[in-house]
Formats: sequence, C-alpha cells, structure tokens
Amino acid sequence: MNDAVFYLLGALLFLIAGVYLGARLGMAREHRKWTKELPAIRKDAAARSRAVIGGQVGEQLAPYFPDFGHNPNEVRFIGKPIDFIVFEGMDGDGLEEIVFVEVKSGNARLSTRERDVRDTIKEKRVRWEEYKIR
Repeated sequence: MNDAVFYLLGALLFLIAGVYLGARLGMAREHRKWTKELPAIRKDAAARSRAVIGGQVGEQLAPYFPDFGHNPNEVRFIGKPIDFIVFEGMDGDGLEEIVFVEVKSGNARLSTRERDVRDTIKEKRVRWEEYKIR
C-alpha cells in the first residue's frame, strides 16, 4: 500500500512538473514570437496612423486643390458623417445647388454610415427644418 501511494504521489508530482514546465515553455515561445513580430506590428501601426493623418489633412485642404470643382468660399466643413456641404452659387448671385461632398484618398472606401447618407440624398429623403429658440 505504501508503494502504491509513493508511486501515485510521484506520478502526481511528475504531472504537476510537466504542466508547469509546459506552461513556462509556452510562455517563452509566445514571448519570442511577440518580440520577433512587435517591430513589424509597430511599423504597420505607424504607417496606418500616417495614412489616417494624411487623409484628414487632405480632407481639410481638398477645397483648395485645383481639381476640387467648387469655390472654396462656398464650402463648409462638416467632418462627420460627411466631409463638406457646398452651397453652390452663394458667393455669387444666389444659391443654385447644395452639394454633399465626401473626400477619400488612396484605397479608402465609403463607410456604412457614409453610404447611408449618400443613399438618403440620392433617394431625395431630405427636408428643410427651422428651429426657433424661445
């Protein structure tokens, strides 16, 4: 009976040591993996950040680009959910048209919200409302 308990305790100790060493080995492998991949992850994050900042700067400057197609004096920045509203003709004799403009750069695509705004405008689900403060 004593031998059976001794062998059982030995096996249990061996099992605990195996689990402990396996966990430590797994943690060491994961640490090496992250140490190896972290510079690439940081580089990618920095590149994405530069792209976002470049896009935001481009959005703000877009009305002043020669091919923008609208008078910068008639453009109002909104930002979200669309970038600009153009009040075509306001700098001249009178309002001719209101244009909603979303600026994109590179491979950027419309977000779901931007597509919703585009579709709402195309379907002419737009109205005027006046609010008076009392």
